[in-house]
Amino acid sequence: MFDAANHIDLTPHCSLSVRGAVLFFGSVCLATFGVAGVATALGFWPVLPFAGAEMLLLAWALHSNMQRRFERETIDISEAEVIISYSRGQPARVVFPRHWARVKIRRPNSPLHRSQLVIESHGRAYEGGKFLTEEERRQLAAALRLQIGGMNQSPALPAAGSPDQFS
Repeated sequence: MFDAANHIDLTPHCSLSVRGAVLFFGSVCLATFGVAGVATALGFWPVLPFAGAEMLLLAWALHSNMQRRFERETIDISEAEVIISYSRGQPARVVFPRHWARVKIRRPNSPLHRSQLVIESHGRAYEGGKFLTEEERRQLAAALRLQIGGMNQSPALPAAGSPDQFS
């Protein structure tokens, strides 16, 4: 059984509701097709297909962004294992032996890319928290290092109700 101190739930920040996305998309479509309609009436008919293509691209981008709402990651730490459950389409699970697991922050190759929070052991690695901000990723790495420890190190897990819970 896992207590709250050994269980971490991660979800992306999704401030846009479905209703908000529909209202946004509708208002942008209304403005875009209004201007394209006026241009078409004045004889500039090639504007209309480009306006349609823009709205299709916007619809795809909004749909992709709204699908992020369903991403979930759960990290459970026991005395023997680190269990990572994640859902990006199909639910999956990765298990690492706690005694051999390492938590790393890998620097990006380019300033345009983000760093990576990686948990690895025995030649396998899992990148977690892809949707977190840089600061949140570093805080999570620090919390995981306290609970998992370094390679060949397994610190005692905090007791239930401990003030240093991460959630």
